[in-house]
Amino acid sequence: MNPSKRAWLALESGEVYEGRSIGAAGEKGGELVFNTAMTGYQEILTDPSYAGQVVSMTYPMIGNYGICNEDSESRQAWPEAFVVREVCTTPSNHRSQMSLPEWLTEQGIVALDGIDTRSLTRIVRKQGALRCLVSTEDDNPESLVEKARQVQGTAGRDLTALVSCDKPYSWSEGYDESYPTELPQAHGERLKVVAIDTGVKYNILRSLVHVGFDVTVVPSSSSADEILGLDPDCVFLSNGPGDPSGARSVIESASVLVQKKPVFGICLGHQILSIVFGAKTFKMPFGHHGANHPVRDETTGQVEISSQNHSYAVDRESIPDELELTHVNLNDNTVAGMRHRQLPVFSVQYHPEAAPGPLDSTHLFARFRDLVLAQRSGV
Repeated sequence: MNPSKRAWLALESGEVYEGRSIGAAGEKGGELVFNTAMTGYQEILTDPSYAGQVVSMTYPMIGNYGICNEDSESRQAWPEAFVVREVCTTPSNHRSQMSLPEWLTEQGIVALDGIDTRSLTRIVRKQGALRCLVSTEDDNPESLVEKARQVQGTAGRDLTALVSCDKPYSWSEGYDESYPTELPQAHGERLKVVAIDTGVKYNILRSLVHVGFDVTVVPSSSSADEILGLDPDCVFLSNGPGDPSGARSVIESASVLVQKKPVFGICLGHQILSIVFGAKTFKMPFGHHGANHPVRDETTGQVEISSQNHSYAVDRESIPDELELTHVNLNDNTVAGMRHRQLPVFSVQYHPEAAPGPLDSTHLFARFRDLVLAQRSGV
């Protein structure tokens, strides 16, 4: 990091912030969202669901425990750019392998600190997820704002191909003894699951392995015939970036798969399943991005604190009778989960694997295994 290097953030609404470059040089734009998590910045940055977006952290100091490679949730960092109030350049953590600015530079992420992120968050809350530009090259306010207004939004775009794997692969890594999961490890018969990768996180795959699945990950472009040709016991639809209505190939495949196999969907996978059964989705004003969202299970009345990262949601009024609303976000009463009344299909809008976030909802992976076993036994 060059402490004398300046950087600028411009919003399409006209505001321009000047700060300090803490990452790669260059100029990148996307839709600005804020994340309310206090920790977990590396997991956030490596979450493929942030492709096409610029992430601003609401917590004032970021980077104090550095970077540890094993904490990454995918193969690379995905946001277009990163914004913080103050970055820590001297991390204190025995696991740290480098500082956050060093890693951001290595990953090619344009980033800045030294700006009023509270002001930025208030603007996004009032006006929605604005298009923005982060630059280390241009210091002209008029030019920066005009470039921000030319940035492509996420509506209608299929970003899943950008983040998905190129070819199928097997995943066998579960949780080691040091990971604080509350999820019981399954023993006995292992089940075969195909995970459609629309931006899947590593901890999702670890959770599936932990509860007794042998996991094959396939690209988002995979057809239903290709997936069924792998002879899975069930199918998993992963999280991912952007507008679910743009992921046409996944919607087409899922429309066939739900009639053939038990299916579990998370986040984007949840939205895709809703579209498959005739519901509609909409773009939220500023989305849910954080590790502290209360969700109520409508079937039990239990409230769990969840990790969430999505800018689109299912329209509650459009849910057909064949789907049962199972979970509700208590902050704004939006749809947080559903299940089919006849088919072995269910989904949640939030992230039960956390990373970062609380572990209240990890039991959903065990529920998926139970559903598959019940389906096989004809219960």
